[in-house]
Amino acid sequence: MNELNGKHIVLGLTGGIACYKAADFCRALVKEGATVQVVMTAAAEQFITPVTMQALSNRPVYSSQWDTREANNMPHINLSREADAIVVAPCSADFMAQLVHGGAGDLLSLMCLARPLDKVPLLLAPAMNREMWAHPATQRNVAQLKADGTTVLGVGQGDQACGETGDGRMLEPQELLAEVIAFFSPKLLAGKQVLVTAGPTFEAMDPVRGITNLSSGKMGFAIARAAQEAGAQVTLVAGPVSLPTPRGVTRVNVSSAQNMLDAVTGCASGAHVFIATAAVADWRPVSASAHKLKKDGSGQAPTLAFTENTDILATVAQSPRAQSGALFCVGFAAESHDLLANATAKRIRKGVPLLVGNIGPATFGLDDNALLLVDAQGARELPHASKRLLAIQLIADIAHRISTTA
Repeated sequence: MNELNGKHIVLGLTGGIACYKAADFCRALVKEGATVQVVMTAAAEQFITPVTMQALSNRPVYSSQWDTREANNMPHINLSREADAIVVAPCSADFMAQLVHGGAGDLLSLMCLARPLDKVPLLLAPAMNREMWAHPATQRNVAQLKADGTTVLGVGQGDQACGETGDGRMLEPQELLAEVIAFFSPKLLAGKQVLVTAGPTFEAMDPVRGITNLSSGKMGFAIARAAQEAGAQVTLVAGPVSLPTPRGVTRVNVSSAQNMLDAVTGCASGAHVFIATAAVADWRPVSASAHKLKKDGSGQAPTLAFTENTDILATVAQSPRAQSGALFCVGFAAESHDLLANATAKRIRKGVPLLVGNIGPATFGLDDNALLLVDAQGARELPHASKRLLAIQLIADIAHRISTTA
């Protein structure tokens, strides 16, 4: 799945040690199907060579507005007109200051000034020392750039080349790639708040052991990312998994089914869509032992009493907001057999307009899946594909459903 197929990106590099990340970023763009034209400032060439960027982009690198390779000697016009976007990564504090004042002292700034504003968006990935980033002048420039229609991406936090620690690092290459993909994604859920649950729950038996399942959380995390890319404000309530949080998504970590219920109840009041992807335990021990349950040599296992967990999806689906149509609820069913029959019965039992079924043992922990969408009119299959692609397709389906019922 090459998500940037057909896109032509002008990748601008300004002076900064983060130029080393630009090499990986360029490679990632190409792997996703984009064509990349690199344009470097003289300062950038002090940190990484044009030869490196040419090898990774498979295109000659431009750095001078007087480049004789252009027949009309207008690379700032020609290169900008070909682009679907100009992405400057790294973008120095000095370069942002130039852009604010319409500076055009080199090819890259000329291109940014000469680009058709309504056709060629400009994305900046700042990279600088923490004090430079926090300086009022830089923050004023960031605010003005945003007001002028430029997309200024966030910065990372951590160790810096100068030895200090704080905000100002350029985002990592995969984070930048995610930002670019999100930028081009149709904003089908703009203005909506989406609540997603993902992963397993863990029901403690004692301080070291408990009851859980094989859910990896990958499907739910993919759905949260796709919803965020579609323009939604997303809250992800995640069971005990070690997956990275999708960019722009608010994450709430929980452990037990009761923890998840409490978190969902607190977040559902403002949501427009609730997608219950988590594999929630149906039962929990009535009480967890204060100490580890050990073998006593008798060969007899300890006796555990269980009680049923509250059904999170059914609880939310029966809320006044869901019943009024203000909250669209989507359930998931991980079955081991008879998928259509079980998913159909579960949709009716839970009282939700859409139930997404899959065969759990065939997908737990994997990066691919196949989904069955069940509603009151019948069922439709989303054929076997990556969870990333299925998430995008599911979010598009949900967006269509809520737009036609609004």
